[in-house]
Amino acid sequence: MSIRKMIALHPDVVKDGHVNQALGDAVHHAMYCAKMALACADACVAEKMDMSVCYRFCIDCADVCEATARLGSRRTGYNEHLLVEMLELCARACDQCAAECEKHDHGHCKLCAQICRECAADCRRAAESINPTS
Repeated sequence: MSIRKMIALHPDVVKDGHVNQALGDAVHHAMYCAKMALACADACVAEKMDMSVCYRFCIDCADVCEATARLGSRRTGYNEHLLVEMLELCARACDQCAAECEKHDHGHCKLCAQICRECAADCRRAAESINPTS
């Protein structure tokens, strides 16, 4: 099952014939990144060293990714301005989380940083692909 396919099957998308692949990719990555960042945050708690800063960046990133995925998967009506802002915020949150995770030599942090970088890139591409109506 694919969120990209679900978005493409939305009646408003089918009606106007425009499937925004970049947005579908960003929603997919944001959903996945949210779960990975939560898993990393949980692993940070189990580490012997103080990982409270990394934990915080991870849970903040997860929350922003989850909200972005929710807004991006809604295709009824038009709220492109807010969606573009959320995509840009998600990219920044992912960049911050990745930068913090990259400071640590833990496998979970390395994996989280990787998915965060991928999500940030997809969110930026999606934001650029949307032309908000005035």
